[in-house]
Amino acid sequence: MEIYTLLKKDEKTKARRGRLSLLRGEVQTPCFMPVGTQGTVKSVAPWELKELGAEIVLSNTYHLYVMPGKDYFKRYPGLRNFMKWPGPILTDSGGFQVFSLAKLRKITREGVEFSSHIDGTRFIFTPEEVIDFQLALDSDVIMSLDECLPYPVDYETAEKSLGITLDWARRGLDCLLSAGRPNALFAIVQGGPYEDLRVKCAEKMAAMDFHGYAIGGLSVGEPKGIRDKVVDTCTDILPEEKPRYLMGVGTPKDIVRCVQLGIDMFDCVIPTRYGRTGSAFTWEDGRINIRNSAHKESQMPLSRDCVCPACLGGFSRAYIRHLIMSNEILGIRLLVLHNLYFYISLMNRIREEIEAGSFREFSEWFLETYIE
Repeated sequence: MEIYTLLKKDEKTKARRGRLSLLRGEVQTPCFMPVGTQGTVKSVAPWELKELGAEIVLSNTYHLYVMPGKDYFKRYPGLRNFMKWPGPILTDSGGFQVFSLAKLRKITREGVEFSSHIDGTRFIFTPEEVIDFQLALDSDVIMSLDECLPYPVDYETAEKSLGITLDWARRGLDCLLSAGRPNALFAIVQGGPYEDLRVKCAEKMAAMDFHGYAIGGLSVGEPKGIRDKVVDTCTDILPEEKPRYLMGVGTPKDIVRCVQLGIDMFDCVIPTRYGRTGSAFTWEDGRINIRNSAHKESQMPLSRDCVCPACLGGFSRAYIRHLIMSNEILGIRLLVLHNLYFYISLMNRIREEIEAGSFREFSEWFLETYIE
């Protein structure tokens, strides 16, 4: 089953314009997936996401496994029905969350034993259990279990971990094939900052013929130069006819830079998290902190010519600042809606520039001038 159609390649960079054909709809790429970790994008209703132009959202296997749990989704039909999102869903395998629970987990070749961060209940994630649970969620795109490494990490540890991730990927693929289900499965390329390990992993994953490929183990503290080198190396090897997903990245400039390097799919908590802490992304002023006194009496919208609910609704920077300083929920909602719309609009602009053959000029201008 092929899920990706390559529509156009940029002649001056590795940027690609494509389309994903998933169980519950099509997704134009490059795309940004709003993060709904626990079955909800924080403070935003599913119909609002649709109105903003989102085509696909991300949820997380670990958090949904802990609560409401596998038994719930075995009895009731899937995550889409649970959260009332009408479009495609990608679910992360939980590997990153397991990585972040270093004091609460034990990793072996069989899988991961960990304690719930909520009540201490012990769980075991095997590659097969992770696939089985995501099939219960009935996600359009499911992810194989991987081991996410910290930065820095020594070569011996990274090499040993790579062997585990490759074994888990193979077992997860066998599990999906045995189930005979049409959900798409992505493998996750690991290998730390080491080019030869990334090459080895990408080549072996590509030979297993997954529906798509993610690049994981980044945004864990490594310099951006290392990140870019890893991405560039992996996209040189991964199959051109399959989608490429960079996990957990990033800022607007990060996204533009990695589209240059051939990435098709992104997710990140930045637009929602920054909105909850008072920051807004704008085209004319870069990222602004609405708490700053400069906005105390400003009658400007968050961004000129923006048609998000906050700007189209006529809410001034002064009013939104007042809401944030007063700890009013509406202020957070307006900023989160605005930031998500900015990210989705940025992806629209990127696709337009690739189609027009002007992406390199746009990306160079954006990377040089945008203030984060």
